[in-house]
Amino acid sequence: MSSFETIIWINEQFKDTNELVQKNLEYENKHIVLIYIKSLTNFEMLQNLIIKPFFEMQTEQQFNIYVQALPQFQEVESKEQLVLEIMNGNILVIIQNEYYLLDIRVSNNDKVNSTYVETTIHGSQLALSDNLETNLNIIRSNYHQSSLSIEYFVKGEVNKHKVAIIYDKEKVKSDVLDSIRKRLKKVDKQIITSTTQLNNFINDKRFSLFPQMIITERPDRIVYNLAGGKVVLLVDGNPQSVAAPVVFFDFMTSMEDNYHTVLISLFLKILRYAGLFLSLLLPALYVGVTSFTPEVFRTELALTVAGSRVGVPFSSFIEVLFMLFFMELLLEASIRLPKAVSATATTVGGLILGTAVTEASLASNIMVIIVSAVAISTFVIPVNEMAFSIRVVRLVLILITSVFGLAGLVLGFFVLITYLVNLDSFGEPYLKLYTASKNKESSGEKA
Repeated sequence: MSSFETIIWINEQFKDTNELVQKNLEYENKHIVLIYIKSLTNFEMLQNLIIKPFFEMQTEQQFNIYVQALPQFQEVESKEQLVLEIMNGNILVIIQNEYYLLDIRVSNNDKVNSTYVETTIHGSQLALSDNLETNLNIIRSNYHQSSLSIEYFVKGEVNKHKVAIIYDKEKVKSDVLDSIRKRLKKVDKQIITSTTQLNNFINDKRFSLFPQMIITERPDRIVYNLAGGKVVLLVDGNPQSVAAPVVFFDFMTSMEDNYHTVLISLFLKILRYAGLFLSLLLPALYVGVTSFTPEVFRTELALTVAGSRVGVPFSSFIEVLFMLFFMELLLEASIRLPKAVSATATTVGGLILGTAVTEASLASNIMVIIVSAVAISTFVIPVNEMAFSIRVVRLVLILITSVFGLAGLVLGFFVLITYLVNLDSFGEPYLKLYTASKNKESSGEKA
């Protein structure tokens, strides 16, 4: 196809937009055609890299060689690639029926963020950016291994976002990598905007109660995951990554554990697991003991619990559900409200709600203490996806306990353990103590 026919075809593809610019440059028997979208192009680079050298060089052949030597240069493989790269912000240069693409797009989303979700006191406060190239630069700057490999896919029939698969060739499990590749190729959704959305599409256990991929915004956690033989996925335009395979204990590990001494890290992990069990079992335990087996308590404690429930018209099951429901509403409101008022509104709302509920005898004082302890315990889980799972499982255990008592709670807990034992993440046992790595100490993913 001649350059004239190609230009007509490209203009036909962009007939519904007025952003496409076609610029013809002619000077002393030299002629080139530039095609680009003006809102995506860096005009300063366009002037310095293309237009100015075009008028300064003597021959068209000299300019041709110059363009191919630019670091922004990439070859054209198909007509479809031309349209896709132009929409991505690249500029098409046509010289003597030869087609060249130059990446001189303007980027307004390449600023590096600070950690917002996985905050720590010690260690790096650097988070990922919304720009894929910037994120790859951050990862390569912190992982100095020649075996680090990156593969690219384009996903989303409408937005056509670039997806990067990152792994260490020497440490990754080939079966896990092949499985992720195959699942990624099968994704045929219209729009892909984030790695978390992609996680749901490539996960064959999307209805599982527990996540099979870990989501992180921290480059240091990505580096530890790569060193542990995991595969990391990044989507252009999203400041979060997902890594697989994972085990349960990955979700209970904070990056700050690597910056403390062994004893302090151990103490913090004990706190997290204590918070996990409190958040999971305490409400159901309250229902089972107060409704079925109050003799489990010492006499003084049983009388205290019974005294606090004097005047409460509901059973302990309804009482727990009532308070947990409003706690979940407060948590959701804290996310949806503007930052300037969210902390104040939820704190004041929680205090007013707790006081009013006890004064109206709709719930006991002990129930308010338990709900507060459960809320605090939920927040000590380092990764939000696991915290969401625990919140759902907690409700299931409460329902079972309300029917079968403490025996139902014990049985439900054993069923949960059995479920976790039989669960896997891309072939990796979910309750395995360590993730796959040739060097466990270097992976930093110890339970």
